[in-house]
Amino acid sequence: MSTVPTLDALRDSLPPTERMPLVFLGHGSPMNAIEDNAYSRAWTDLGRKLPHPKAILVVSAHWMTRGTTLVDVSAMPRTIHDFYGFPQALFDAQYPAHGAPDLAREVATLLASHHAETDDTWGLDHGAWTVLKYLYPGADVPVFQVSVDMSRDLEHQLEIGRTLSQLRDRGVLILGSGNVVHNLRAMRFNGRPADFAIEFDTLFADRLAERDFAALADRPKLGSLLQMAHPSVDHYLPALTIAGASDARDDLTFMTSSIDLGTVSMRSFVFHA
Repeated sequence: MSTVPTLDALRDSLPPTERMPLVFLGHGSPMNAIEDNAYSRAWTDLGRKLPHPKAILVVSAHWMTRGTTLVDVSAMPRTIHDFYGFPQALFDAQYPAHGAPDLAREVATLLASHHAETDDTWGLDHGAWTVLKYLYPGADVPVFQVSVDMSRDLEHQLEIGRTLSQLRDRGVLILGSGNVVHNLRAMRFNGRPADFAIEFDTLFADRLAERDFAALADRPKLGSLLQMAHPSVDHYLPALTIAGASDARDDLTFMTSSIDLGTVSMRSFVFHA
């Protein structure tokens, strides 16, 4: 059996580097992985500007757990096609990046107070690989996922981000993938944005720019607007992780801020030096 890594092991295995940016991408439809559109082009452009990290930690809306935060320690994470009804080309797509098992185990230790456990059965779900293929098309950076614990309050995900933030100075790029607004039940195929989608997306952008992250995690005050924007908060939580990992030294850049199908915000953002 392998020994449990310590926080000192994390520091020793990853010497200090320049501070890595934080990225949140509104991933939207899986079709973005095989289409040439405004989103895929924006992600490709972002990938050209990002540094080459030692590893990528992904928090995706599509790995949900309850009562624990799981950390994938797979040596070769499988490409998960967690959708149906799409063209065969999407199911044929692969993202053959290596995992980062040693680092992932150390991250599980880092998150021990958040009931973290290791897992070797997951891989890369479509919240991860559909955007990674544009950011790092060579699949030449080790990558692993951390789940979102759906049993905890919103503040918990900010705390996860704060804990993970120290990885930024060790060459690890933290990537969140979800959507700032995500209500598939209320989709509009005429494309006209719903009023609640515009209102929540604008509120989120304003509070994020003001660094008022507590307001973004205040479920009672967000009230029915949050419920309309997110019948389930799975797509919201990765955005809170990225917010929590940032600090006052960071500049904020927004990108791809349109709303698809009336109720899916494609807003993306980067915190950077």
